[in-house]
Amino acid sequence: MKYYKVNFKISSQKQTKQPLEEELLTTARDIVAALAGEAGFESFEENNDGLDGYVQTTLFEENNLKQQLQAFPMEDVKVEYTIHEAEDKDWNSCWEEEGFEPININNRCIVHDLHHPIPAEQDQQDSITDIVIDARQAFGTGTHQTTRMIISTLMEMDLKGKCLLDCGCGTGILSIAASKFGATRIVGYDIDDWSVENCKHNSQLNHVENIEVMLGDVHVLSHISGVFDIVMANINRNILLADMPHFKEVLRSNGLLILSGFYVEDGMKIAEKAGMLGMRLVKTSSEDNWCMLVFENEPGG
Repeated sequence: MKYYKVNFKISSQKQTKQPLEEELLTTARDIVAALAGEAGFESFEENNDGLDGYVQTTLFEENNLKQQLQAFPMEDVKVEYTIHEAEDKDWNSCWEEEGFEPININNRCIVHDLHHPIPAEQDQQDSITDIVIDARQAFGTGTHQTTRMIISTLMEMDLKGKCLLDCGCGTGILSIAASKFGATRIVGYDIDDWSVENCKHNSQLNHVENIEVMLGDVHVLSHISGVFDIVMANINRNILLADMPHFKEVLRSNGLLILSGFYVEDGMKIAEKAGMLGMRLVKTSSEDNWCMLVFENEPGG
């Protein structure tokens, strides 16, 4: 399979000869990766002044990439890119072999892959929830701020007896976390058939048996009976804005809608849409310019 390697150079708009501060560069890298991911990029590697992204040559559309990068929100930061043909090898397999270091979330949950077991000193703690994820790409492993924020929110809730909907379930990490935190029934869906199979695979790795996974977009909800206590979606802003009315239709009165996958600057648009649908904002979280909002579906709204 042939890939392009796209070098994203991230620099200051005002001081072109000065490198960005590390914290600012880290945030900019995350945003570029998210935007490029919407343009079909599969994996990324950090470099000294930005990021290298990899995309299949047959799927790459430069106009789409340009359009995505126009939404880059950091006014004082400039993003430039150059395109090269990548060395012919399986980049996803390379990422699988390298994996990711265990991720500690609030000292209550450890997310790790098959190559990096949970640290021995934490494996003995009954209070630690152990989640293992076998993924082909870093998004959906817990390394991303949006995933961590949602997991942190779920662990604060009493999920016993609750039914949850996971929109755009990906690796299934949020569904698996919800199950381990006590949820009774979880339904997930994703438009990518590989994600559906990966979610099932990861459920088996974690000995979780109460997750149903469906292939498709939000329209699969028409085939689901009943309503949910909690609906969660960690996807991009435009899809959220389009799909929120469908989320409300399957959310019980006083149920909670957990949304992330967008930047702080977009939070107002999401909140305005939710308000129009009769939902009240009850929690806001942010990390490195990524935002998470929680809404309550008010009776009669």
